[in-house]
This record gives sequence, structure tokens and C-alpha cells, in this order.
Amino acid sequence: MAQFFAIHPDNPQLRLIHRTVEIVREGGVVAYPTDSSYAIGCHIGDKQSMDRIRRIRQLDDKHNFTLVCKDLAQVSTFTKIGNDAYRMIKALTPGPFTFILEATREVPRRLQHLRKKTIGVRIPDHAVAMLLVKELEEPLLSTSLILPGETDGLSDPYEIRERLEHQLDLVIDAGNIEFAETTVIEFTNKGPEIIRQGIGMAPMLD
Repeated sequence: MAQFFAIHPDNPQLRLIHRTVEIVREGGVVAYPTDSSYAIGCHIGDKQSMDRIRRIRQLDDKHNFTLVCKDLAQVSTFTKIGNDAYRMIKALTPGPFTFILEATREVPRRLQHLRKKTIGVRIPDHAVAMLLVKELEEPLLSTSLILPGETDGLSDPYEIRERLEHQLDLVIDAGNIEFAETTVIEFTNKGPEIIRQGIGMAPMLD
């Protein structure tokens, strides 16, 4: 049975954030808010928790997870980020973007793209998500909360609890968040390229 924390979306209660961090570190799988949707997250080093997320969403081993990071310094620990990428990410974050960069050795191999050895990273513009990864002191392994057979993510935390209360360890209620896709920007040898246009606007790539 999932726990259910009502956390203020703008002024998160630190006590509840700390309890969430404990749940993640103990191997828990949590539903939490971002600036574009609710997401499912777990500890970056916990393969069993990652496999639970795969089962919830019915994902195969080709699905690429995202690391939700607290800042650019953390991004640079887990990805090989050049000057151009650094400047662009600094200009666009926090915000609804996912950036795909070459992974460093800090990223477990199972999380990297099989062929490209890349990983997606995010710095979302949401107080709860940001305080959570700040207190966790490492990225949160994440994916959007889209259930099998559906195209949009769940937006109502009460519906999330109703549908997944036996599969999650915690649902954070930070209010309704209408689902929207992030804009995905991949950095290659040829430079940055938008590979999915979502709600994030990157005028320097127009």
C-alpha cells in the first residue's frame, strides 16, 4: 500500500521531503511531480526498483530512463558536457527539457543507450522535484508516469494512488499537473538537435 504525502508545490515541507528521500534510499518507487507531468522515480543504483518501474509501465530494456538532477554541476558529473552544451543547458534550465548527452562512468551501464552510450538528464522547474534531488544528493532515476496502452500521463495524484497503490511505495500529492511532453535535445558531434518538440521552447535552435 503506497503512502500518500500532500506536499505544497511551491513551499515543500522539508520533513516530508526527508521522508521521501528515506523511502527512495530504502529501495522505494515513488510518484512525484515535475514541471511537465507526474513521474515515477527510484534510486539510481537500485536495479530492482528500476525493474519494478519497467513492470509498472511495461517497458522493454530499450527504454531510456532520465536522470533528474539538481543543477549543472550534477549534470557534469554524470555526462560529458562541452562548453556549448553547458551554455545551452544553463540558458534553458530549470525547465521542461530533456538533454541527451554522452554518459560518464558514473552512470551504470544498464542505464546508458546500448549503442550511443548516452543518458538523458533533466533539471525541472518544480520546487518539490528540485528539493527532493537536492536532499537526495544524487540524481533521481525517472520516467514519465504513462501507463500501458495510454498516451498521456496521469495528472491527478488521487487517481495515481487509486490505480497504483499496490505497486508504488509513495505518491506525492502536489496538485493536478496536466501532462505535457518535454522538449528533447540531443547533443552529437554535429551539435544540438531537437529530436522531440514539447512545451519547452529553445529559440537558439530555430
